[in-house]
Amino acid sequence: MEKSNEKTIKKPGLGLAVLPLAFMFVVLFTGLIIYSVDIKILLLICAAFTIILSLVLGHTWKEVEDEIVAKLAKAFPAIMILITVGLMIGAWIVSGTIPFLVYIGLQIISPKFIIVTSFLVTVILSVSTGTSWGAAGTVGAALMSVAAGMGAPLPAVAGAIVAGAYFGDKMSPLSDSTNMSAIATNTNLYKHIGHMFYTTVPGLIVSCVVYIIAGMSFASSGEIGQVDAIIETLAELFNLSMPVGLLLLIPPVIVVIGSLKKKPTIPVMMISSAVAVLIALTIQGFSFETCATSMVSGFKMEMFVSPGVDLNSIVQEVPNLLQRGGMSSMMNTALMAFCAFGFIGALTVSGCLEVILSHIMKYVHSTGQLITTTAILGVIIITVIGEASVTFLMIGGLFKDEYVKRGLETKNLSRTLEDSITVVEPLVPWSLAGVYMSSTLGVSTAQYAPWACLCYTGVIFAIIWGFTGFGIAKIKKNGDNYEDYVALTGKEITE
Repeated sequence: MEKSNEKTIKKPGLGLAVLPLAFMFVVLFTGLIIYSVDIKILLLICAAFTIILSLVLGHTWKEVEDEIVAKLAKAFPAIMILITVGLMIGAWIVSGTIPFLVYIGLQIISPKFIIVTSFLVTVILSVSTGTSWGAAGTVGAALMSVAAGMGAPLPAVAGAIVAGAYFGDKMSPLSDSTNMSAIATNTNLYKHIGHMFYTTVPGLIVSCVVYIIAGMSFASSGEIGQVDAIIETLAELFNLSMPVGLLLLIPPVIVVIGSLKKKPTIPVMMISSAVAVLIALTIQGFSFETCATSMVSGFKMEMFVSPGVDLNSIVQEVPNLLQRGGMSSMMNTALMAFCAFGFIGALTVSGCLEVILSHIMKYVHSTGQLITTTAILGVIIITVIGEASVTFLMIGGLFKDEYVKRGLETKNLSRTLEDSITVVEPLVPWSLAGVYMSSTLGVSTAQYAPWACLCYTGVIFAIIWGFTGFGIAKIKKNGDNYEDYVALTGKEITE
């Protein structure tokens, strides 16, 4: 009797194990590129297909459900951080903090070195705001007009802008891709960002050298009209004068200090947001209702009610820069994570991941080979489906346990994901990022791609450090991944 109640679980062969991934590629590529279907619906279709496969292999719905819930439970703290980031962005805008950071960043523009300046200014803006699209669509578009007036090579300037924009998309704690990479690997956000300095700073240096050499012959002292107009408009809309401007830096300073002292992320962000609201009330003259709306729904230009502010005469780039933030702005990414975890959870239960990984790992013996494999898969998958968030979740789920088993902290994996996915996405012509950048900057992806140096160097340095051991974090006793290491290997670290 007991024997008849035993559940028969079938182990998939390699062909069957690859089937859910192949199905996902076809569905996402067809749905996104040909029919422009919302990716969340496509992910649910992939999840349904994989759930059916799991049931056919002998697993129960309860097992699938428990696995999805378990993965969501682990990711939930990071999703909370993501939503808090949206709240903080709304608070920073209404306080004048982000406008002030943009205002200061634009002051360093030097017509003498337009290419490298375009790169550095976009770096500052994207790190300050956490949005590559916002940086490229505002200051980036203005810099392209400046470059055209100077006779500078537009593909080079566009490539520098894209590289600078994605520096911030990769390194800013306000970036959704940075948060998503941390979520996919269950890595602390700030430790993830700190670990990326090993591969990103060398890329920053290489990019600056290339852009300085390339731009030396394009010196000019011409007018920078649009940039000046943005600066003047920001100064009219917000109180950015000194020494008031120094007070506007308090919110980001709080986040930086909290990060350095390794304080809990969400309380630090909430304190920063509270200080930003206080600044908005006392210095910028906004009402508490306006501040609350900005934190929930995002900042809107209609919130300016001061006499003399003519919204119709404002430079077009300014609303594109300011109208963002709010908790609701992060819900799309959070919902995408929920839908993707449905697919990843079912894939885990089916045993397909273990089969695929076991075949891959037969040929992967060293840390360098593991990181190289991760990076290559990242580039291939982002090129095929053109969507970073899904790629993060898929590769993160595929490799996380393998990194831990080999005594490597998950921040090595999260960094490699950023190096091979985040910055490669705008180089894919059919990705949303590639389409947006080419249409915004007026230069085709194929033209600016060779000049987007930072989008290549991450993969290169990731592979080099993997084989040399430089910048590779090992799991230590009582460290972040120590308990997972013990659970997966049954071993303890005595050092």
